[in-house]
Amino acid sequence: MEAVVKIGGRQYRVEKGQRVSVDRLSAEVGASVKLDQVLILTDGAAVTVGRPVVEGASVEAKVLAATRGPKILVFKYKPKKRYRRTQGHRSALSVLEVTGITGPGGATKARSKKAATADVAVEKEEPV
Repeated sequence: MEAVVKIGGRQYRVEKGQRVSVDRLSAEVGASVKLDQVLILTDGAAVTVGRPVVEGASVEAKVLAATRGPKILVFKYKPKKRYRRTQGHRSALSVLEVTGITGPGGATKARSKKAATADVAVEKEEPV
């Protein structure tokens, strides 16, 4: 089961067991977080698209760490004026691990990658 979740104004495609780095959340490290803004929910062939969100669907995640992103250097320069400024920036991030995806009816399913590739192989053989 996969889902597209909106976290902090950005959209992330997640599945169970995946780790995602998002903008810093207010939750403590080790806490469980419930993400309710599920935009798309898919389980193999069945796709549920929300308008704008899928009602009753949610994604459970655990906060693994509160880290900072890579340093980004900002350099300002004006030619012939001896004006040069260097400034660094590091974004505050939270690392989440998805522990479960719940569908609109409360059903939780986790498809293995083998099952997903087996479905694709069967679909390719049918049109021949």
